[in-house]
Amino acid sequence: MTYNLQPEIKIKHDAQTWENYDQIFDELNRQFDKGKKTAAIECYPGVDLQVLEEQLLDKFTEVRSIKADDYAFDAETLTNRIAANLTEDRVFGIMSHATLDDFYPEYEVAQLQKELAEEKKKTIVYGTGATILLPQPDILCYADLTRWEIQKRFRAGMPNWKAANEDEDNLKKVKRGFFFEWRIADRLKQKLTNQIDYLIDSNVPNQVKMVDGTSYRIALEQIVKQPFRLVPYFDASVWGGQWMKKEFNLDPEKENYGWAFDGVPEENGLCLDFSGTKIEIPAINVVHQRPISLLGKKVQARFGNEFPIRFDYLDTVGGGNLSLQVHPRVDYIQEKFGMPYTQNESYYILQASEKSTIYLGVKEGTEKEELFDELRKAEKGGYRFKDEKYINCFPVKKHDHYSIPAGTIHCGGPDTVVLEISQTPYIFTFKLWDWDRLGLDGVPRPVHLAHGEANVNTNYDTAWVQENLINPFEILHEDNERRIEKTGLHELEFIETHRHWFKKEVIVDVHESVNMLNLVEGEQITVESLEDNFEPFEITYGETFIVPEAVKQYKLINQGDRNKEIAVIQAFVRNL
Repeated sequence: MTYNLQPEIKIKHDAQTWENYDQIFDELNRQFDKGKKTAAIECYPGVDLQVLEEQLLDKFTEVRSIKADDYAFDAETLTNRIAANLTEDRVFGIMSHATLDDFYPEYEVAQLQKELAEEKKKTIVYGTGATILLPQPDILCYADLTRWEIQKRFRAGMPNWKAANEDEDNLKKVKRGFFFEWRIADRLKQKLTNQIDYLIDSNVPNQVKMVDGTSYRIALEQIVKQPFRLVPYFDASVWGGQWMKKEFNLDPEKENYGWAFDGVPEENGLCLDFSGTKIEIPAINVVHQRPISLLGKKVQARFGNEFPIRFDYLDTVGGGNLSLQVHPRVDYIQEKFGMPYTQNESYYILQASEKSTIYLGVKEGTEKEELFDELRKAEKGGYRFKDEKYINCFPVKKHDHYSIPAGTIHCGGPDTVVLEISQTPYIFTFKLWDWDRLGLDGVPRPVHLAHGEANVNTNYDTAWVQENLINPFEILHEDNERRIEKTGLHELEFIETHRHWFKKEVIVDVHESVNMLNLVEGEQITVESLEDNFEPFEITYGETFIVPEAVKQYKLINQGDRNKEIAVIQAFVRNL
């Protein structure tokens, strides 16, 4: 068995599905022939409206089509209205609490709605904001796509919604999406999910697929009662390595893969198999629509409809150091960016060599003012920051686990594969120094020394790091069948991790929280229900998977060599 690049969830319910625009056209026509008069195709920002027009809407001859985006504020007006959210920073903005209707002039909306009430022809309103103009359509479709697909389209030249910024820096496009577009679109999508008649998968513009809304909602119910995997994606980096390329059978022609995201519901997709028709949805939809079953009532009460745990890979085998960086304190991220919690994290060492290291905390006696004077010199160029004078560097080995609470200067070293286990606000990394490198776009990677200086805690020095952050292992249970270790994280972090060592099988409790897990040692396991509530679920080495809180307990069974110990790392939200 090898790492599964296209994990699927087989949906048990018989669904109605359509596999191309011709079939979707026939279905909408069938609904119009039954007496329906109006249809709305609400679109997540980034859906290719030109393809929608050419492949679907232009086929209708007796139907009036209205593009909702044309009724929103123009690009300049809208950008001015969200300037405070976007800020002047290249990477960071302030979270928007607006709703989509805030960006549609009330007078024009009222005029169009009056016109539509008197319209004799059948009508389709489409685009981002279709349901602002037509709030009660006879037929409601929702065209969705994942944020990773949106980011790829940004790189290919797609502008943001209502923005003439095709050639803008990609980091700024992502910033506008993260802090503004995706927030307003998600708020509307959450309101519409229980009403939609059809869900359209538009991740591949010329290969759209559609499922009926009832079946989609039933699928959401099934997902939160069983273990599942997200659709992973991989990306290059200036420090990227070669291990994942070989281990996960990735494209050998690519120069490197620095990142693997296989446990980030905000960005990953879920592939739903409706009797052979594969529909990919944003995984965040499940979080928003079935939060209590997925997260657990205690986690949902703390974090709302947000998924608070993230797993990803960092591969520097044959590559270089990550950037020297720090994450913000909770009070800082709340005040400056409008985020409720910060990115405390940890590095679990999946693979290492004699050259593998981690930079963690400052050396004894380091003064913040002197440290940042040196970093500012390095930022200007022509000067190498003396990391060996100020920053601890420790050797690492396979299965080490290092806690990294906010405020700790840190950096992954070379020749290492890190399973990063962290709290979710992943965009908030303040780079302090990047080893004199340019980004893949040929532009110096941004550093944020002002933010960094406000957050670096120089009390996190050598002695403190050694006592608190390096392999804080504690054996919780040990017998002839299994060993359970608490491997982190630090007491300031709300995630707890347990490592389960066993040869045959082990029963695992969810601890009243959604679980995110990874097979960090061994060939293959199955995840099984104690009460036959779901089919056995196969997991191969290195795969991240999620177990909803509603499962309560589950069994992990070694399907490889039972003479060898295997290990699964389990992360969950620690109860207060």
